[in-house]
Order: sequence, then structure tokens, then C-alpha cells
Amino acid sequence: MPAVVVVGLQWGDEGKGKITDFWAEKADCVVRFQGGNNAGHTVIAGGKKYKFHLLPSGVIREKEAVIGNGVVVDPEVLLEELAALGQAGITPHMHISDRAHVIMPYHRWLDGAEENLLGNQKIGTTRRGIGPCYADKISRFGIRMDDLTDPEGLREKLHRIVPIKQALLDALGIEKKLNVDDLHALCTRWGTELQEYIEDTTLFLNALLERKKTVLFEGAQGCLLDIDFGTYPYVTSSNPVAGGAATGTGVGPRRLDSVLGILKAYTTRVGEGPFPTELRDEAGDHLVDRGQEYGTTTGRKRRCGWLDLVAARYACRVNGVDEIALTKLDVLDGLDTVRVCTTYTCDGKKRDQFPASLSVLSRCRPHYEDMEGWNSTAGITSYEKLPAAARRYVERVSQHLGVPISVISTGPSREETIWHP
Repeated sequence: MPAVVVVGLQWGDEGKGKITDFWAEKADCVVRFQGGNNAGHTVIAGGKKYKFHLLPSGVIREKEAVIGNGVVVDPEVLLEELAALGQAGITPHMHISDRAHVIMPYHRWLDGAEENLLGNQKIGTTRRGIGPCYADKISRFGIRMDDLTDPEGLREKLHRIVPIKQALLDALGIEKKLNVDDLHALCTRWGTELQEYIEDTTLFLNALLERKKTVLFEGAQGCLLDIDFGTYPYVTSSNPVAGGAATGTGVGPRRLDSVLGILKAYTTRVGEGPFPTELRDEAGDHLVDRGQEYGTTTGRKRRCGWLDLVAARYACRVNGVDEIALTKLDVLDGLDTVRVCTTYTCDGKKRDQFPASLSVLSRCRPHYEDMEGWNSTAGITSYEKLPAAARRYVERVSQHLGVPISVISTGPSREETIWHP
């Protein structure tokens, strides 16, 4: 298919980086369509580990790589990642949307202050300025990538924006002083170093699709962190759902051919908010230890639980998923019993739909279906060679969701993957 959207079906950390890299072998271009450097994608290839926060995961295959207008860009992080690729001998073919918004220093300061003020009700952000940058985009106070290459227009914008941001910093008790000249110099340097990559990427992407080239649209985070469809307010500041691929790149929705949903064989989340299948026992420790469930971006330990098929079914519907890549099946190796949540009980009543209300979700108790465990799937690359119990697990998940599972990951490296047509 020429245009494939890759989306996470849980609270992020599903293994989108590995699967995008795996699919990128057949692609001509990989594009990030939302999020910022609050995302963390890890790819292991050729015995080397690559960690990305802004660059599309397919970049190590030296495909065309695009950062779309829906992404918020921290230029310092981007420059560091480009330099790291250069040191690894990889030359990225980068294209950055001139309409993508820029994370400024004051966005990071405001992010941290707002989290501190929330106290016990904090969202659990990465404090990297993502939310304040998106807020400025909506409030029409944003600095965009095209501004970095227009010194005169940039200075005019800064003179309008800086007094407002200084007043906010002062009101929040942040002892930082903004200076238009300093910010202008910083932005101008970013513009000089990134100028060769900044362009109208809508032209580039639509031209590729006109020529029947294959483009992967890579989302960050996951459906349950979507600003509209996630567990609000414990969500990210953008739309990681498949629909975000159109608004985040300037490619019309009718050009998007299929949606690949990434589903981890169990459930994790980072940050605050209700989590019906969360485990606080030996099984939970098993998932953390075997899955190395620590954030790529923050290093925070992830909360782990059994696979929640109520939430997954909702995510499949919202994204219009055509097929699923099931990741980290090997992490369940060695468990005598593997459980999946098929429905909830809330206030004494059965519930099989994922609620919008956090109050309701916090009262939902999982109803589990128990399945026989298995010894080892690690590194297996043929579906027929999986233990029978593991195959039953895969088939039960696919049956419950009504979506075929076409890819199964049995380890962190690119090679530890099963095609299951």
C-alpha cells in the first residue's frame, strides 16, 4: 500500500519504533505526524541500539525522512540526533515542515512550573515544553520553523510574544528573564543550521504519493493518550490517532490507504490516571523486568498490567485499524497463566465499552479470561514454530478484536519478527 499509517493502540510504548523500522524496508519515506521529543522510539539493528525522540524511526535505513507540520520541534534535540546519526555513519535524507512549531526555552520552564502547581493532580508530563508549545500554537503565539529563516519577521514576533511570556513566568514565580536579542540570536542559529531541511513538506509528500511511492506515517504516543480520544486530562497535547496523519502532514485523508495498529501483548502506561488491569504483584514485576519497561525519554518505570482488550477494541474502532502488529510476545514467556481482560464490571454492572469518564474508568474492574502460558517465544521468526499456547493467545486476541494480526515481535531486534499473513 502506498500510504500506511502506524498508530499505537494503548498508552504508548507499544514498540512503534521497531515496527516502523521493520516496515520501512519496503517504504520510500517515513514521516512523523505529531508529538515532539516527549516521544521515545528505540530501534535495534545490526547489533546497534538507536534512540530517537524526533527523527522518524525509518531514518536509519537512509530512507526519505519527514517531520510534519503536526510535530513540535525542539531544534537543540533535533540537531543532537542528526549529529549522532552522522557519527554512526548514517546520512539522513531529512525534510522538515516549514509549518512545524518550535519549542522555545520558555515552553520548558512553563511546563515544569505548571506540573508543580498541580501537585497531586499532576498530569505526568515529560516537562519538555510540549504542552505549552501546542497551547501557543492554538493561541496563535507560536514560533514556526519558517520563522527561523526570516530574521526580520522573527524579531517582530518576539517583540510581541516575549512580554506576555515574561508576565506568565513572573506570575508563576519563575526567576527567568527573557531577552528578545538573546532569543533572536538562538533562533537565528537554529535557522542557519537547519535551513537546508526546512521546506513545504506537503508538496514533497503529495508528489511521492502521486508517483505511487510507499510512505509510512509514524505516530508518537498512543490512542489512549490522544487529546480527544484518550483518558483526558492524562493525555498528550496532540492527536496520535490515525486521523492525525492527515492534519499533521497536509496529506488528504483519501490518500491514506491503510492503518497498522501496534498492540503490545500486555498493557503499560507512564504517568498518572486510571489503569484497570494494572498489576502490583509478581506478574507485574515479571513484565517490568523482562520487558525492560523504562521510558526511552524519561527513564521512568512504566506501570504494567495484563492486556486490556476493552481498551484495545475501542482503539481499533477509533483508528479504523486494518491489521495489527503484536509486540513483545516474548515478555510473557515463562508465565504459567496469561490473562486478558475482555470486559469490565462497574458499579455491579457488566461494561464492555471503554468510557470517556475517568471517574467511571477508575471504578471499572477487569473481568479476565485465563489462558495457558508457554515457555519460550524469544527470537522465533516462524509462526509455526511458536508454542501452541502462544499461537492460541495470538489467535484469541485477533478473534476478540476482529482484526488480523499480520506481524508478531518476539524480541527487540529488527530480525526477531514474524510475518503472519
